[in-house]
Amino acid sequence: MTPSKNKHYGYTPAEYSRFKEFAWKMLLSFGLTYMFFYNGRQNINLVMTQMAEGLGSTTAAMGVVSSALFWCYAFGQLINGRLGAYFGYKKFMMAGVAASALINVIISFQHSVPVIAVLWGLNGFCQSMVWSNGVGVLNKWWPKKERGFASGLATAFSGVAQVVTYLTILLCMQLNPEWGWRSAFRYPMAPMVLMLVAFAVFFKTKPEDVGLKPFEEEDKAAAARDAALEAEMAKKGYLYPYKVLFSEPKVIVFCLISAIAGVGRYGLLTWVPTYFTESMGLSIKQGIFSSILLPFGQACAMFVFPLITDKVFKGKREPMLALASIVTFFGMVTFPFIGTQSLASVMLFVVGVSGMVTGVVWAVAGDMGGRAFSSTVVGVLDWAVYMGAALQASVFGFVKDTFGWPAVFITIGVLYVLMLVLTLCARKMKMRKL
Repeated sequence: MTPSKNKHYGYTPAEYSRFKEFAWKMLLSFGLTYMFFYNGRQNINLVMTQMAEGLGSTTAAMGVVSSALFWCYAFGQLINGRLGAYFGYKKFMMAGVAASALINVIISFQHSVPVIAVLWGLNGFCQSMVWSNGVGVLNKWWPKKERGFASGLATAFSGVAQVVTYLTILLCMQLNPEWGWRSAFRYPMAPMVLMLVAFAVFFKTKPEDVGLKPFEEEDKAAAARDAALEAEMAKKGYLYPYKVLFSEPKVIVFCLISAIAGVGRYGLLTWVPTYFTESMGLSIKQGIFSSILLPFGQACAMFVFPLITDKVFKGKREPMLALASIVTFFGMVTFPFIGTQSLASVMLFVVGVSGMVTGVVWAVAGDMGGRAFSSTVVGVLDWAVYMGAALQASVFGFVKDTFGWPAVFITIGVLYVLMLVLTLCARKMKMRKL
């Protein structure tokens, strides 16, 4: 975090040093906790074939089970940004982590597909209690000019989380091969719960919690807007932010962009490991190793993309979205026709980088919502992301069975062309009420 030449966001030098210290503690404690949180969400994708075999089901049916998490996560995000603000961000987030870990362990003892689907949906709601609230708190610690970097770093942790989940599941299956798919729902929960200790100690929800006043934006117009919105929310109640946001055309356009990003990100994470085992004849272990470049590329993009928008495009997010859309389209339409495992893995890294645009979306959310509405904007856009994720999980299994694997990846590529069109429209749009 770099202070202004003349001011330290309204702080004395000593206060600014303390503010910067706690801003970093907040960001890192949130990021590290979230990094292990994916152990309770992405684990199912890596053992879907084993689950189908062990439970006497099909991969298409297990795709529908997987979608239960996305549906419940999506609608949970729509309300949990506001609920976290009401009940207290920190306690609300900690409850989500603990409940998700418990539900995963309960699932590991189940033998009924419908029961697992219900529990997996409940897990999705618990998982939705963390992200929007964490990003909302982030915007109370990181001013607008640093927000792209901070949101990018936080999102990069979620990209690294996917790599951590892949490696954790591999380790668990090595430790207890006799447990089969059930091992993916047991051991990985331990680091999730352990990280809550560090989170409880270091995570602070706002500068006032450590004896500091809120920071002052260098952009006086943005600061005045935040103050006015806070006053309006105090007068008009719980539903006011939703009324404002869903009346903004630019928010609607970014909901559509977010939904496509959800299809791209989770479509690949959900189906690529199964693609390697079914289409290329690899073992589950080989498939996970071949797939790992995908989340690694996504992690790189989550950090790099928002940073580029801050430093190269001077806070303009749309050019990065447009470039990423074009690269992803070409990567997706060529991927299913690559015949070698090594080249397919490299292509996964490329589309992992280019298709992972949610790091930019969260920076947009902070820009649109400021400190007053940020957690609600993030919740709304993340709802859209997971609506896209839920649709792909429900549909792509049947698309694969009906039209073959190429149809899955070509569909994702075509959707990124639509994202390009929406991005060009969003570039000319202004927020009317925010």
